[in-house]
Amino acid sequence: MGLEISASAAFSTCTLSFSPPTLIQTYTQFSIFAQHCRNPISRFSKVDNSMPRLLVSDPETRLKPSFEFLTQLGFSGPNRLTSQTTMLLVSSVEFTLIPKIEYLVGLGLEYDDVRNMVLRSPGLLTFSVENNYKPKVEYFLKEMNGNLEEIKSFPQYFSFSLERKIKPRHRLLMEHGFSVSLSDMLKVSDGEFNARLIERRLRMVEDKS
Repeated sequence: MGLEISASAAFSTCTLSFSPPTLIQTYTQFSIFAQHCRNPISRFSKVDNSMPRLLVSDPETRLKPSFEFLTQLGFSGPNRLTSQTTMLLVSSVEFTLIPKIEYLVGLGLEYDDVRNMVLRSPGLLTFSVENNYKPKVEYFLKEMNGNLEEIKSFPQYFSFSLERKIKPRHRLLMEHGFSVSLSDMLKVSDGEFNARLIERRLRMVEDKS
């Protein structure tokens, strides 16, 4: 099972200072992970951005604990790690993964609901609690008078920019007295959002005439 050229280059570049035993241990650990992930070792070139961190992360103290935690969380079977989610393996279980789960549960969401949210939107495990979760939750609850059920149904809310998308769109809707679901507010492009807004305004005018 060999590395593709780009992945091999990354492997060589990032590990020149490692001793042969360490290189063998790391490569072996990746081979074990690859058996359980939907990204065999020959496809690691698809995770070029995370490859350097994967290669320098200790297999026993970082990669293995993260892998076991993510597997228990539900990243197995049809939800097993892919080339897009392998980067989660470099995260600290104690200081990165668990705090995010605990914060969401602390909002009043059930653990199973949070688990399903994370499996649907793995990016939740990469967002900062202080810089992402807290300001967006505060705006959602205080300014939007939102219900946590909406976030449970649309966890992708946290992936959108608060200043560039969430606030501007919410304010436009409020100015015209409109209310839509989080997904309808955020998933469409700017052009589509504006077109829908105009359509609703025209319909309102027609209803009044």
